[in-house]
Amino acid sequence: MPIMPIKISLISLGCARNLVDSEIILGTLKDAGAGFKIVDSPSSADIAIVNTCSFIEDAKKESIGVILDLIGLKKSGKIKGILVAGCLPQRYGKVLQKELGEIDGFIGVEGFARLPKLINDIADGKRIYSVSRNPAYLYDWKTPRQILTPRHFAYVKISEGCSHKCSFCVIPKIRGRHRSRKIESIVEEARYLISKGVKEINLVGQDTTLYGADIYGRAALPKLLKRLTALEGTRWLRLMYAHPAHLNDELISVISAEERICKYIDLPIQHISDRILKAMRRGTSRRSIDGLLTELRRRIPGIAIRTAVIVGFPGETEGEFEELLDFVKETRFGRLGAFVYSEEEGTPAAKAKKQIPEKEKLARWNEIMKVQQRISSENNGRFIGSEFEILVDEKEGSEKGVYLGRTYMDAPEIDGLVYIKGPGIRAGDFVTARITDTLEYDLVGIKA
Repeated sequence: MPIMPIKISLISLGCARNLVDSEIILGTLKDAGAGFKIVDSPSSADIAIVNTCSFIEDAKKESIGVILDLIGLKKSGKIKGILVAGCLPQRYGKVLQKELGEIDGFIGVEGFARLPKLINDIADGKRIYSVSRNPAYLYDWKTPRQILTPRHFAYVKISEGCSHKCSFCVIPKIRGRHRSRKIESIVEEARYLISKGVKEINLVGQDTTLYGADIYGRAALPKLLKRLTALEGTRWLRLMYAHPAHLNDELISVISAEERICKYIDLPIQHISDRILKAMRRGTSRRSIDGLLTELRRRIPGIAIRTAVIVGFPGETEGEFEELLDFVKETRFGRLGAFVYSEEEGTPAAKAKKQIPEKEKLARWNEIMKVQQRISSENNGRFIGSEFEILVDEKEGSEKGVYLGRTYMDAPEIDGLVYIKGPGIRAGDFVTARITDTLEYDLVGIKA
């Protein structure tokens, strides 16, 4: 009688970098052979894996909520085992192991190659714990991956970890020091993805602009970008998570000159007050940020700049918040994400005495998002009548003949969309569309 495969379901939480890890988890299990079968629903699985995030309080709450739901399924007999992976066990592994006896296994942000054995151990009734105190894992182009994004775009993680000591951030403690993959490995991965139909490659890492400094003696992102744009079939390359302290003249020149690099950059400034930036340990200043933004817009006409800011950082005065608000009004970022400061234990900022009340933090967040909403609406109004190349992502579910796509100004899953109508549109195609209307964050168009 044949042995039945272990049915595995995966829930992936958090950012695009986490999604790459989830793809490696699934690829590793698929590569292990017939002993495992991937299923969509946890209630149809023998063992459920949740790849968690614990960057800020809301992410931790989401992860814990999913874990508790899985525990409920286990108690009702719908699943046999639960494996918690990623950032949450990396940060709180021993505590979770002690307090959540219903969990069968914990694995940190590395060690995916051992997953088949660990899952077999869980299936045999063992309780496992595999969390390294100093993660050093880096995948390469030969590492099995099962892509979870639509066929036409993918994420490539060019580095792991972070060597910055931002006072509010736990990533270095969770992910370890900054470490870069070899250029050759990234190029081979991109070549493979393109051969499978990927048209947009989004480069991710905790700090993409520092790429290569640890292994080549200097930042090597410009060199990497040139190698990637030279690949046959490359259409869009997009740069995410660029630290403003490391974005230099050479990198700006490459982004400007290379047609296949989207004129888009994800550049989290976090604040603009010099005192707050110093307290955050960002290694930047208002003057350097102003200069960088001016150079980007001067040398790369039409560049879309996404940024992130934190409101309610410990000690942030009303005046410093107003300075940030005025800066947002003046700078008119194309895309902006605002985050309420999250007090994370083990960080220097969490020990600061002047913590801002939660109600006040939320009020500041609401105020800055109202400003950005107006800016986005006004910015979008300028595009009416313009034509853009659109990468079509999928069919819109509720209205017949409407598809959802993105311009070069929009990264997958976090930025705006274009609602587009017209004949012969298919997901994964590039089409030219004329913009006919706007929404607060999105555009409406017809195929030209």
